[in-house]
Amino acid sequence: MISVLLLVGILVAMFVGFNVGGSTTGPAFGPAVGADAISKPVAALLMTAFFAVGAWTLGRRVVDTLGRELVTNPGIFTLEASIGVLFFVGLALFVGNFFGVPASTSMTAVGAIAGLGVSQNALDWAVFGEIAIWWLVAPVIGFWVSLVVGRYFYARLHRLIAMERSGGDLLELDRSGVVPVPRPTETTNRRELWGVTTVIAIGCLMAFSSGTSNVANAIAPLVGSGVLEMNPAIIIGCVAVGIGAFTIARRTLETMGSDITELPLTAAIVVAVVSASLVIFLSAIGIPASFVVIATMSIVGLGWGRATRPVSVPDAVRGEGEVPVSVGGLAADEEGDEEVPEIGEEEPEDIPSASDLFDPGTTARVVLMQNVVPMLATVGAYLTFRFVPVFGF
Repeated sequence: MISVLLLVGILVAMFVGFNVGGSTTGPAFGPAVGADAISKPVAALLMTAFFAVGAWTLGRRVVDTLGRELVTNPGIFTLEASIGVLFFVGLALFVGNFFGVPASTSMTAVGAIAGLGVSQNALDWAVFGEIAIWWLVAPVIGFWVSLVVGRYFYARLHRLIAMERSGGDLLELDRSGVVPVPRPTETTNRRELWGVTTVIAIGCLMAFSSGTSNVANAIAPLVGSGVLEMNPAIIIGCVAVGIGAFTIARRTLETMGSDITELPLTAAIVVAVVSASLVIFLSAIGIPASFVVIATMSIVGLGWGRATRPVSVPDAVRGEGEVPVSVGGLAADEEGDEEVPEIGEEEPEDIPSASDLFDPGTTARVVLMQNVVPMLATVGAYLTFRFVPVFGF
């Protein structure tokens, strides 16, 4: 009977990992696929590889936090309870997808485990409080860092990064030597090659950051229960993520690749670097983080910073000048070769509106769902583990 339960637990964990791979591959490599820099299979391969590196290195710290430190009595992680926790995580993914909003698996996993801990009076409130504080602080950091970049550095970054794809292959194999060597094609310029390489590198960084945080969401309950050791569990989680990346992620890659014009390349790189860096930092100290929440606040901060460029700091302090009502500047960008105006010299009408990108109603719905779904998992887990006797408590 135990072997059957263990098999069920592994399958549920793989289902969670499968959905993680399907939902995170698009945001990570959609821009690169959309620019015809890499194919979907290559994107899936890179996602799997760098996710595995992140999971094997920093990811185990988050697994320890969720599976061994968040509760004062790891013994409550029976195999049945672990399956129940993973069920609520998988259910949250389904609810988020149903409403068209990606649910935070990290926040939901913490919520489900917290519900289990509270039901058995075994939740470590100090650890839970530390996690909750970072959940509040990290998006604020992402907002302000992105705001500073948007106001003072974005225009110059765009001059360096902006590019137009010439079409066709970027590289070709030079077979004149003993070993084929990849070289730029005749239609590829150095700026284009550098820009596409940057997009791919950013995707790899995002995949790595996803591995550091998200692998715990699939395997922490099983590791905490003691039915699986850390290393085999990480391998199982990475395999499940890879399956998701090669299968259901193809649709998210198409969506992100075709819709990426809504978020210009420069803005996408800034948001990805800020968000991924914060997630990696939090994973390094054992804190499960939500990439989506941090990225949402980074987009808002970057847009706000761009919108305030027409107003200098002294004018803002004196209450002079006019900041565009639209928190924007991300829907389109000036040409990369144009001279960058100084702060306060840019006309408000020269800042492109981002109303199509940053819609307050949509943003509110995303933030609401990002908090409601984990709350549902927490309450559902508490009621289930407190009043359903099948879990043996």
